[in-house]
Amino acid sequence: MRTWIKTPLAILADDAGGGLVVEDSRIVELVASGGVPSQPVDETFDASRHVVLPGLINTHHHFFQTLCRAHPVARDKELFPWLVALYPIWSRLNRDMFRVGARLAYAELLLSGCTTAMDHNYMHYEGLEDATDIEVEEARALGIRTTVARGSLSLSQKDGAIPSDTIVQDEDTILADSERVLRKYHDTSEGAMTQIALAPCAPFNVGIGVMRGSADLAEKYDCRLHTHLAETKDEEDFCKAAFGYRPIDWLEDCNWLQPRVWLAHGIHFTCEDCEKLGRHGVGVCHCPTSNAVLASGFCKTLDLEAAGSPVGLGVDGSASNDSSNLMEEVRHALMVNRLGYASAERITHRDALRWATAGSARCLGRSDIGEIAVGKQADLALFTLDELRFSGAHDPIAALVHCGASRADRVMVAGQWRVIDGAIPGLDVKKLIADHSAAARVFA
Repeated sequence: MRTWIKTPLAILADDAGGGLVVEDSRIVELVASGGVPSQPVDETFDASRHVVLPGLINTHHHFFQTLCRAHPVARDKELFPWLVALYPIWSRLNRDMFRVGARLAYAELLLSGCTTAMDHNYMHYEGLEDATDIEVEEARALGIRTTVARGSLSLSQKDGAIPSDTIVQDEDTILADSERVLRKYHDTSEGAMTQIALAPCAPFNVGIGVMRGSADLAEKYDCRLHTHLAETKDEEDFCKAAFGYRPIDWLEDCNWLQPRVWLAHGIHFTCEDCEKLGRHGVGVCHCPTSNAVLASGFCKTLDLEAAGSPVGLGVDGSASNDSSNLMEEVRHALMVNRLGYASAERITHRDALRWATAGSARCLGRSDIGEIAVGKQADLALFTLDELRFSGAHDPIAALVHCGASRADRVMVAGQWRVIDGAIPGLDVKKLIADHSAAARVFA
């Protein structure tokens, strides 16, 4: 099947004013303005009302946290007190709640133009042993591309850490299940719909043995590694007290200073840290909304990129972002970085879009997504400018970011339409909201 997405209002690709041709799951041709495809097509989609972007790629999230948005016990707190308030609540999570939380997060991301969703789930304990399997099932049901990061907690209150004792696992259990899901789901082929990453949670709640064992498994199965790092000053103080060195040194001690790794947040890095991470090809997922809500600080995105680190974008958990909208995150990234760098010239809308597409793809170790180009996967997000907020906009691509686009009209994943007219075909949104809201009441 060859489909011509014809004459878009605007497109984030060079020399493609006439649109692009999709065959099966891949982009096979870019059509110049005024041109036509070089070979016959089976169908044509008129994109003259649409701004076409590469599908957005999320590189950090916690799906289960959609069940505790704006929770009163955690509202208006910084990270450590926020975690102290929420871990006892999260310990009541069961597999039915977990499933509906994942389903809602995937749907919310997809509707915002996200075609590759990543989740960092560290909730694995009795009754939730198959959490990774559930996330894979839900992604396949919606047709969204996914990287499911098998997270872990091994230190709890009995060890002087924050998590409740009942929600952690021992090192052997963590590594055995990590290997199980890698064997079962991890696909390293071009166009893979499902990949697995290994993601011990953070320096203050996971042991070094889990970190080193995960690095060994990543080498064996050719997968990525992910963790939180340098999100707050409290974390740095913890590492100094517990290990005698800073978080980035902990990373090196665990054999994680390597190109398989991408980190969430990366706020409290020095210029020297940025240079070191760049030399080793370590990526960083920027989470501007969550960082702002928790007052955590500012990620040195430009410094990291200049040093050689891939920089991607993530919505982070909905308990700190209170949303799973990746297109809104692009706008927040623009605003936060202009404040952080005190410059309106150094950061543009195209920088923010790059982080959400090509930069995120690099964080996930993928060269087949994140760009509208011949040979890439046909992952596309199409937005219209038919709302009041866009009236009078002169640059359609800039308007998506500056004027605050939040919902895609069409989304294509691997050559298949997964959002049509702003809705996911076959998904009963009213029922999903009702089921999700009922599950969230358990956390009341």
